[in-house]
Amino acid sequence: MINESEFITRLKNPLTKEAAYRELLQLYKERLYWHIRKIVLNHNDADDTLQNTFIKVYRSIDNFKGESKLFSWLYRIATNESITLINKNAKRLQITNEEHQTRAINNLQADVYFEGDAIQLKLQKAIATLPEKQQLVFNMRYFDDLKYKDMADILETSEGALKASYHIAAKKIEAILTSN
Repeated sequence: MINESEFITRLKNPLTKEAAYRELLQLYKERLYWHIRKIVLNHNDADDTLQNTFIKVYRSIDNFKGESKLFSWLYRIATNESITLINKNAKRLQITNEEHQTRAINNLQADVYFEGDAIQLKLQKAIATLPEKQQLVFNMRYFDDLKYKDMADILETSEGALKASYHIAAKKIEAILTSN
């Protein structure tokens, strides 16, 4: 386990920044990739978004104030970059975000990087029917097993609102999965 304050100092120090940044990549790239992938659904988009996330982290580390955990800050950047990509792609295609997500879900089966079975695909389709915030909350809690406190830091909202949002999302998904 790393000492976070020492690690952040190394990330901000010009003499140790490169080595610390490589360590940061090793510590978080896989976890952030899967977080992003659950939002954007496409491997190539997830790769691009992950790269944009780490570029933004590298350029912005000096502005990190330590008011949240480093991990929460990284997740917030990754989440925002993912949503930005979805918005940009939807705008470029002149469709709504919901239509964009539906297309992404429909393309999952053809994605050579999607390793899920029929049940996993059905779950992803059910998640895609949720409003954006409920999708984020469900994915962060169900797949990433994040604590509500960490999610509150990442999404900048209250734990109570997140618990309610997760409960509603889980009920909607359960209804969809048990309806057929």
